[in-house]
Amino acid sequence: MSLSVSRARTVARILTESLPYIRKFAGNTVVVKYGGNAMVDEALKQSFATDVVLMKLVGIHPVIVHGGGPQIGKLLEQLNIESRFVDGLRVTDSRTMDVVEMVLGGQVNKEIVSLLNQNHGKAVGISGKDGNLIRARRLQARNNADESEFVDLGQVGEIVSIDTQVLEMMKASDFIPVIAPVGTDENGVSYNINADSVAGSIAGVLGAEKLILLTNVAGVQDDEGNVLTGLKVKQVEELASTGILKGGMLPKVECALDALRSGVHSAHIIDGRVEHALLLEIFTDEGVGTLITG
Repeated sequence: MSLSVSRARTVARILTESLPYIRKFAGNTVVVKYGGNAMVDEALKQSFATDVVLMKLVGIHPVIVHGGGPQIGKLLEQLNIESRFVDGLRVTDSRTMDVVEMVLGGQVNKEIVSLLNQNHGKAVGISGKDGNLIRARRLQARNNADESEFVDLGQVGEIVSIDTQVLEMMKASDFIPVIAPVGTDENGVSYNINADSVAGSIAGVLGAEKLILLTNVAGVQDDEGNVLTGLKVKQVEELASTGILKGGMLPKVECALDALRSGVHSAHIIDGRVEHALLLEIFTDEGVGTLITG
């Protein structure tokens, strides 16, 4: 069935609007943190996959970093292993770490790889352990009640260094890397690392054009719920200092700012509940979230 004239005009307008962005970003790297609703809703999963594959086809190099907290929690519950959190971080003993690696490096990672490949991409799943991608150490978390004390979170890690050799090999090919946020220390001990932090650090080391964080909210908002975009680093710092930014948005904003300070050209905190959020943010004038630049 042929397109109606109005529909055809809409398609033509969208394609025309996207062309300058395709020309601008072709050959550049875009790091995407994938999680939230976009990872569990079937329609959103499909739109995410087609967006990523299209990005690769037009010459952009997407790098995907994924989370998996709900999936980890579900399997821990099935195994009768208690989940404990301190300031939003999962306390990770050796049994929990085994489950984390099983879920992140196995179940979730391979589901994303399969999804991208089903949509005619060429995805390869890796963790931070592969090719010594992520060297980590035990996170020293301070007790909020007494900052002179540290809280033992077990095998929760922070990034020491990133070796991008394996990613550069994929960038030079048709492959799309899908990264599970697990790293090791010099003794081979595994660590569970926050996926936002991994995405931001990889974006910085790769000199990415963009870091995109998919969230379950519309973006950074003011006190009245209006989405703020086109922000500069200094404006975001002022929003944080005045208490407008709070809760789960704060660590995402801090991740975005760290990436920008490391040389990433722009950071985006976007609404992953919107179908084709990636394409709308990258290839249209309006976008679907908050854009932050240096």
